[in-house]
Amino acid sequence: MNDVRITHIGGPTVLIEVAGWRLLTDPTFDPPGQTYNFGWGTSSRKLAGPAIAADDLPPIDAVLLTHEHHGDNLDGAGRALLPAAGVVVTTASGAKRLGGSARGLEPWQSTRLEAPGRPTIEITATPCRHGPPFSHPLAGDVIGFVLRWDGQENGVLWISGDTVLFDGVRQVADRLQIDTAVLHLGGVQFPITGPVRYSMTAKDAVELCGLIRPRTAIPIHYEGWTHFKQGREAIERELERAPDDIRRRFRWLPIGTVVELAV
Repeated sequence: MNDVRITHIGGPTVLIEVAGWRLLTDPTFDPPGQTYNFGWGTSSRKLAGPAIAADDLPPIDAVLLTHEHHGDNLDGAGRALLPAAGVVVTTASGAKRLGGSARGLEPWQSTRLEAPGRPTIEITATPCRHGPPFSHPLAGDVIGFVLRWDGQENGVLWISGDTVLFDGVRQVADRLQIDTAVLHLGGVQFPITGPVRYSMTAKDAVELCGLIRPRTAIPIHYEGWTHFKQGREAIERELERAPDDIRRRFRWLPIGTVVELAV
């Protein structure tokens, strides 16, 4: 019940397998080369395709979609697989746009995945701010996800979502005991908006892990797109300056490879 299998497919896309459930985060399965417009003059080109094709995925029970209005979190091929997923959980505004049976959550609201013969998984949305103060008209609504199930001995699994480090994210440290933190990094920037950032940097991740103290911190959302300004090398340089107690918590997942964790 406590064994979790995690596969980093690329960018923000991760397959999480636990107790018979298969959960997919932010499906991005388009091939590389396309440019995606995010509004207000911002855009990004995809540099790398997924390590696993959408057609090669096992059946998906739920898609955890931090936001559906940016192509680096939900692209065309990712959107095409949503109807086959058992459940789509996303922002309240995103669920309205997607329609159908999508479940929308506001920060700190919860929903449940239930099925005969499987343990219930509780999914709770956590706050995100996808940019500097007052960036909401550009960035829109975004959430992270907490996954909780019976048998977790050391805390919950948390997916940060696309966010900068702000007080809403710091609430996670106050409210939750985190075992595994899946952190969206990359230090996203756009030429038109200058030095401001739209996702966490490695320095932010170090500070955040000092607050939440996860047993394992997994970086994702740092490669494969031109708007990601901090790749693995830059993150590792920052980690070299971090305290040993923080540095040892970080674990890199080989892209496309199943990794087993005890949660």
